[in-house]
Amino acid sequence: MFDSTNPATGEKVATHPELTDDELEERIAKAHATFRSWRNSSYDERTALLDRIADVYEANVDDLALTITKEMGKPIEAAKGEIRKSATAFRYYAKNGPALLEPKEYDLGDGKRAVARYLPQGVVLAVMPWNFPHWQVVRFLAPAIMAGNVGLLKHASICQGVAQDIERIVLDAGAPEGLFQNLAIKSDKVDGVIADDRIVAATLTGSEGAGRAVAASAGHHLKKVVLELGGSDPFIVMPSADMDAAVEQAVTARVQNAGQSCICGKRLILHADIHDDFLARYAEAMKAVKVGDPMDSSNDIGPLSSFDQRDTVVKQLEDAKSRGATLMFGGEALDGPGAYMSPGILTGVDPKSDLMSEEIFGPVMMVFRADNIDEAIEIANAIPFGLGSSVWTEDAGERERFIRDIEAGMTAINQITASAPEAPFGGVKRSGHGRELGPHGLHEFMNLKTVFLSD
Repeated sequence: MFDSTNPATGEKVATHPELTDDELEERIAKAHATFRSWRNSSYDERTALLDRIADVYEANVDDLALTITKEMGKPIEAAKGEIRKSATAFRYYAKNGPALLEPKEYDLGDGKRAVARYLPQGVVLAVMPWNFPHWQVVRFLAPAIMAGNVGLLKHASICQGVAQDIERIVLDAGAPEGLFQNLAIKSDKVDGVIADDRIVAATLTGSEGAGRAVAASAGHHLKKVVLELGGSDPFIVMPSADMDAAVEQAVTARVQNAGQSCICGKRLILHADIHDDFLARYAEAMKAVKVGDPMDSSNDIGPLSSFDQRDTVVKQLEDAKSRGATLMFGGEALDGPGAYMSPGILTGVDPKSDLMSEEIFGPVMMVFRADNIDEAIEIANAIPFGLGSSVWTEDAGERERFIRDIEAGMTAINQITASAPEAPFGGVKRSGHGRELGPHGLHEFMNLKTVFLSD
C-alpha cells in the first residue's frame, strides 16, 4: 500500500493499493498492444490528442493543484503554476511536433541519396520524482505521445494521487486505453519491468542512487536510458552584476519549492569585491522569507515534502558543522505538526565535506568567496554534478568564459536556471545524460532510420 501524507499537517490523506504481479503484467501487455496501433497513428491524430490533454489540464487547474499541495506540500499558487506549465508542453509538441519529425535528406552523389526518418520505438518506462510531480512526468509524456510511443509511469510513492490524476487526464482527453498508465509499484519492481522485452527504454529523474540502479538495469538489457539526476548548481555573482536583481533572484533560486529542485541555486559564489555587502543583503532577504501553510498564498514556502526529507537536510547540516562550517542562521526544523524548515545560510563549507558531493534538498544556501573569475569557475566545477548554473555579470568576456568553462548542461545569464518546453534540458557528469524537452526530447526515444535511395 501507498500512504499519502500531507506534510503540512502530518495527517494521512489517502491510501493507494499497490499493483499485484498479475495487474502489473496486464498493464504491460495492454501498453504493448496499444503501441501496435498507436505507432501507425497520423501526426494529426497525435497533435489533436496533445491539444485535448492540454485542454483538460487547463480546465482542472484548481483540483489538480490541490492534490499536489496535499501530497508534497507545494504552495497552492506554485502548484497551479505547475499545472498551467504542464499544459504548455502539450501545446508545444502539438504545434511543433510534425515539423520536428520531418525527414532529413542527404545527397550522396551519383544519383544516390539517403533519407533519415524518425520512427517510434515502443513502450517507454518513466521513473519520476515527487518535487514537480506533474511537470516531470509531462516532460517525458508529451514527446512520447508525439513520437508515437507508449508510456508507463512509476511515480514516487508519496505522489500516487497525482499519478492517478495524470492517467485520468489522458483518458479523459480521448486517448486509447493503454497509451499511458500508472504503475503503482515499489522500487524493487522496476528492474523486472526494465528487463521485460516489451519495454524498449527508460527515463528517470531522481537521485544519483536511483539513476545508477536504473542505468545498470538498462545497460544490462541493452536498452536506451535518459537520466536527469541531482545538481548542486552554482549561482555566481561578479562585481558588474545588477546587485538588486541578483539578491532577489538568489533568494528565489534557493527557496523555490522549499529548495527541493535539482536546478535550484545551491552554492552562492561571490566575487571578493562584493562578497561582504552582497552576503549581508542576501541574509536580510532570506530572513524575510515567510514559511507557513501552503494553502495560504501569503506564504513564500511551505513544508518540505516529508518528515524524512527534512530530517535528511538537518543531518547534512549537522555533518557540515562538525567539519567546520558555520550556519549563520536558519536550517532548523520548525515546531509544529508539519515538516517545516527555516531558510538558512551556511558558510565555511569544507571542500572535502560530504555536502560537496550531495544535494541539499531544502532551503539552505552554501556561500563561497572567489578572488577572481578563475577561482569562481574552479569552485563551480569542484563537484561531481553538472546540471545547471546561473551567472550574474554585465561583462561580455566574463559571460563567454562562464559559458565555455562551467561544466554544466545549462548556464543562465543574469537569470535563474529554468526549464521550458522549447529548450533542451539535462546535465553532464553525475547529473546524468540525455536530454528532455525541445527537439532533442522528442528524438531521444525514436529510431532514426536511414533509408538509402536511388533516383
